[in-house]
Amino acid sequence: MARRPLPPVTSSIEPKWAKEARACYRDVLQALQQAGVPCAVGGAFAIHKHTGIWRTTKDLDLLLAPATVPSALAQLQKAGFHAFVVDPIWLAKAHRGKYYVDLITGMGNASLIVDDSWIDRAETDNILGIPCKVLQAEELIASKVFVAFRERFDGSDVVHLIKARGVHLDWGRLFELLDAHWELLLWSLVFFAYVYPAHTDLVPERVWNELAQRFAELVHHPNKDAPFRGSLADPKMFAIDVNEWGERDLFRDACDRHPCLLREVLPEESAA
Repeated sequence: MARRPLPPVTSSIEPKWAKEARACYRDVLQALQQAGVPCAVGGAFAIHKHTGIWRTTKDLDLLLAPATVPSALAQLQKAGFHAFVVDPIWLAKAHRGKYYVDLITGMGNASLIVDDSWIDRAETDNILGIPCKVLQAEELIASKVFVAFRERFDGSDVVHLIKARGVHLDWGRLFELLDAHWELLLWSLVFFAYVYPAHTDLVPERVWNELAQRFAELVHHPNKDAPFRGSLADPKMFAIDVNEWGERDLFRDACDRHPCLLREVLPEESAA
């Protein structure tokens, strides 16, 4: 039986990037910059910028608005990368050899879509020697609260971001991004309080009060017409609810109504 790869271990020490990996990531960033494709670095590099934490990563995450993906794919194909759409809801990839760059336009559950404001709010930093935009902590948190699958949980990233940036976070922006999913923000903050009980004051009292009041209202006056949302959290683990117990599949509904589906760029298009 093949052994599963071990989960990454966090550290303050920067990983030793393979020469080919560094060249791949740098070339992608430079190709998109030269073509004027707006994007912001996310993932492990953004986590490091905001928290000082490194972990080994197998790829580079770039966030960009869906409308810019065709141009990004075309430019990367011209630069010698194999670039293609993986999931029209949220993900394209570019690779050279065994090293990949993920082009991310939202969450895989179709509940959050990257728009221009994500890129406009990003701040400039130096990634592998390339000056480029890096995602702000608010957008990182908003995207990571949805990653709570059986095989992957980004809660530690969220907790570390709150610990590092709590007093500086734009909580209004977080409420805006997670408006329809505020329970996930509360859940993340409760997890933060469990991990760092001595530091709950890093979250403004008004934030705790607002979310506590919302939750109390939800508990005491539940909306009996509110739909089941398990498939938005993990469509595989909650498949039985949809397939056998008759619950509505909000994940499929969101995918079917998605307003910004990615399209593949055909070779003749990229050469035009």
